[in-house]
Amino acid sequence: MIALEYFLAFGAILFVIGAYGVMAKPNTLIVLMCTELMLNAANINFVAFSAFMGDVYGQVMVIMTISIAAAEVAVGIAILLNAYKVRKTTSADDLTSMRW
Repeated sequence: MIALEYFLAFGAILFVIGAYGVMAKPNTLIVLMCTELMLNAANINFVAFSAFMGDVYGQVMVIMTISIAAAEVAVGIAILLNAYKVRKTTSADDLTSMRW
């Protein structure tokens, strides 16, 4: 069995990559993808601790997190498509106001 520390290190690396993408990239589609990467890093930690402790509560949290992430992406992409239709850009710097 793989040690818990490897899973935690992998989750931390994924979270840092996602956080860097959210802070550094101007494209909102990449920001949405990096947000998903951060949520999946948290899911890896939930599953790792669930397996380490021998209970299913972490896996239940993962299922809830995945369902919330799917709703977040659906709403985010809908807003992004509407913003692209109106403003012809997906840059986060240009989309600072919700007024059209």
